[in-house]
Order: sequence, then structure tokens, then C-alpha cells
Amino acid sequence: MSIQDEVMQLRDETLASIAAADTTDALEQVRVAVLGKSGTLTAYLRSMGQVPKEERATVGKTVNIVRGEVEHALEHRKEDLSASELEAQIAAGAVDITLPGRMQQMGTRHLISRITDEIAEIFHGIGYTVESGTEIETDYYNFEALNTPEDHPARGLQDTFYVVDKSGAVKAVKGESDVLLRTQTSGVQAHVMENQKPPIYMIAPGKVYRRDVADPSHLPQFNQVEGLVVDKGITFGDLKGTLEYFVKQMFGEERKTRLRPHFFPFTEPSAEADISCGICHGEGCRFCKGTGWVEVLGCGMVDPNVFAYADIDPEVYSGFAFGMGVERIACLKYNVPDLRMLLNGDMRFLRQF
Repeated sequence: MSIQDEVMQLRDETLASIAAADTTDALEQVRVAVLGKSGTLTAYLRSMGQVPKEERATVGKTVNIVRGEVEHALEHRKEDLSASELEAQIAAGAVDITLPGRMQQMGTRHLISRITDEIAEIFHGIGYTVESGTEIETDYYNFEALNTPEDHPARGLQDTFYVVDKSGAVKAVKGESDVLLRTQTSGVQAHVMENQKPPIYMIAPGKVYRRDVADPSHLPQFNQVEGLVVDKGITFGDLKGTLEYFVKQMFGEERKTRLRPHFFPFTEPSAEADISCGICHGEGCRFCKGTGWVEVLGCGMVDPNVFAYADIDPEVYSGFAFGMGVERIACLKYNVPDLRMLLNGDMRFLRQF
């Protein structure tokens, strides 16, 4: 069989393969096998030097004609296959307009965010401003400026996350002190007293961090709202009246408030504020451990030593401070028995609110 006969036989086989290809991928395989760098037809062109001189012109012409026919057949077959594949893809992705539509569920704000805003709105109504601060704080503003020096026993009540560098050494900011994740938003109060002159009426909401094991009443990360008032003639009666107003606005007019003596390093005198149990209405139940009362927040009159750190004259000004956990307020408002339920992402629970 001559070279020309071999080329013509290759043409017939190739055209048959092109016609039989049922996908564009299969067609591409035929093209590569015949016209690729190592293709059968390309091999004839590369071996023209071995063809006798008297046959080169005829063989070369035949190979080029076959090449053109194959390329033309490939192009037309690709157009047909591409069109059919597009039609199949459109058919597969078609929407059945007879099916009922899917209703998009609307999201809502998380209960913690809603309670934080509700607390802020209550205090906005009586003239308070909302201040914010960084979640990474220095030891000075988190403890020392709040009358809690390094050797103070109250420091042991708050296991703290300190920020360390790669060597394990505790980092320092501007040479002031150790750096930590704030254990309370009270540091915002210290900054505000440094930067603003009295009168001051403010709250400071935000995340805080403590090395607590998560249980029904504790979380290692939680949201806190702290409040501060500094003005002339502020008394403990103002503190009590403010908290009673807040409790009735948040929990209802029927809820009662009581204050119990307590200790906080940054207030003197200090107190724990309780509200009447919303489940038993003060009669005593398992939720309130039979007392009829549940603890809601800590408070007290600002210690004069705290004013000294901020260069505020305690002989002229007095004030009070309070702090509450947002998650605890949410649980008390809706009688939720476990703080962790607010964070586990169970939509069956969260949609109730």
C-alpha cells in the first residue's frame, strides 16, 4: 500500500470517528489523536524527508487536503455537539413553574443583641450615653485604676486571659502594664473619667472574658453592661431609684427590687441587687431556691480612690456604678434556666424570641 493510500485510509477512519463522537470531550480526543503533536496525520508531515523526491509533492498535497477535510469535519461536528449539549444543560436546569415556591425565611437579631439594645434604650431614656472600648485592655485600666492593685485579694476572683508573645513573655502596651482580655467593661469607665469632666452619665456594653468553665450560670465569654454616674450630690438613694426604674422597665412593673450588702473593690458601700422571682412571684420555687429572689447585678457608690486615679475631687463629686451580664438579664426576663442555651445555635429555641 502506497503512502497516499495509507493517508486516504486514515482520512476515512478519522471521519468515521468524528461522526461517531457523541460528546465534545470525545471529539477532542479524536482531534488530538490525529492532529496533535504526536497525531497520526502529523507524523506523515514530519516524515516527509523520508519520502522519495519524486513522490513528495503528491504525498504532501494529499496530506494537506486530508488535514483540511478533517479540520472542517471537526469544526462542524463540534458546533453540532455544543448546541445539543447546551440544550441538554438548559433542559436540566429548567424551573418547573408549576411547583410551589420556596418561602425565604427572614432572619432576626439574636436575643443577646436585642437585650443589649433594650438595656441601652432604657438608659438612653434617662439621659445616659453609650460608651465603648477595646476588648484587649491593659492591666492598669482593667484593675489598678479601679482600685484593684496587683496584691489585692479581689484579683483572685477573676481568672484572667493575658496576652503573650511567641516567647511566652507577657506583652506590654506603651510600657504601661500587662495586656489582657478584659474581664469587665469597667475599664471603659476609667477611660471616660480620664477624658471627660463630670457630670458623667454613661453605660458601657461589650464582650468580656474570664477563665470560667461553662455551666448553667457561667460562661468564659459573655456580654456585660456597666454603668457609671459622676456628678455633684449623688447619693445611694439615686442608685436605688435608678435600679428600680431599670428593673421595672426591663421586667415589668410588678417586679420588686432589694439590695444586699456586698463587696467590690471599686465601690464603697457595695451591694448586690436582687429582683423578685418571675416564676413564683416571690413565693419561693426551685428557680429562686425557695427565697423568692434572684440576683440580677452588682452595684455601689464609687470608691474615692477610683476618683483619685482620674483626678476627680471626691470632696466635690460623688457617683455610683453598676454592672450586669446581658445573658443573665435575658435568662431572667424569659425564665431560661441555662445560659448555654443562648449560645448553642438551636434555632428551635432561638426562634421563640
